[in-house]
Amino acid sequence: MAPSLENLLVVGVASSALFDLSASDAVFTAEGEQAYRAYQEAHLDDPFAPGVAFPFLRRLLGLNALGPLVEVIVLSRNSPDTGLRILRSAAHHGLAITRAIFTEGRAPHEFMPALNMSLFLSANEDDVRKATLAGMPAGQVLTSSFQDDDDPALRIAFDFDGVLADDASERIYQSGGLDQFQRHEATNVVTPLDPGPLRNFLAGINRIQRHAEDRVRVSVVTARSAPAHERAVNSLKAWGLTVNDAFFLGGLKKGPILDVLKPHVFFDDQRGHLISTVPCVHVPFGVSNEVDRADHGTRND
Repeated sequence: MAPSLENLLVVGVASSALFDLSASDAVFTAEGEQAYRAYQEAHLDDPFAPGVAFPFLRRLLGLNALGPLVEVIVLSRNSPDTGLRILRSAAHHGLAITRAIFTEGRAPHEFMPALNMSLFLSANEDDVRKATLAGMPAGQVLTSSFQDDDDPALRIAFDFDGVLADDASERIYQSGGLDQFQRHEATNVVTPLDPGPLRNFLAGINRIQRHAEDRVRVSVVTARSAPAHERAVNSLKAWGLTVNDAFFLGGLKKGPILDVLKPHVFFDDQRGHLISTVPCVHVPFGVSNEVDRADHGTRND
């Protein structure tokens, strides 16, 4: 009997994040739906090449060798018939993905609560933004030149504000500047921030680490610096969560740190901090995704 989804870390992935669909998308754009349907049927036995999220999800699913820990479910705007190639491609690449939802154009994020999902990944910016506006944890995967390595560990990196925590402190920064932000964080150092969109996803990763501590490494890479770093640490403790590494960069660029860490996925709420050499996910949550950045500063977080 399959384990209940409530006992697993459940991640939803659009086919656009899992596989390289550029050729299929070109057919749809240039020739329309009927040509797209014919193209998929003609290429049913031709597996898609891996996409940006593939290395991360392959390693995540690999943790199931230690027991039933993870479920990855395809959420696709394809119709059931045009979606057949997706699961065949997953099987070809050795991905243990058995569940899929094909919605034929309907917004797939609507089904996330029913499936107990802690994360939805897609290359479709509109789908991700709609999911985020609906209060669901979602991120847009961006193009990357990342080449996977032979290290068996899964490496995950998170920004803090607007990703693990809510955007309350970022709002203080953007309205009052750095000095007011630092004073506010020092005054509220023992008051945990409210959780952000990926807090529950980290909780699921922590559960996995109890079974496979040496197989998963989690880092926080944030522009916070002393004294504001203490509130971030205290918030994680209050939520009952842990990370292996924390980088409090005080506004330094994140790229050089990420190039050393080489995470299989890095989540940040600000596109300006996402680089092409590692698989990055934009989480379009909070004030940093509401303001016009040409007119408002950001704290490089």
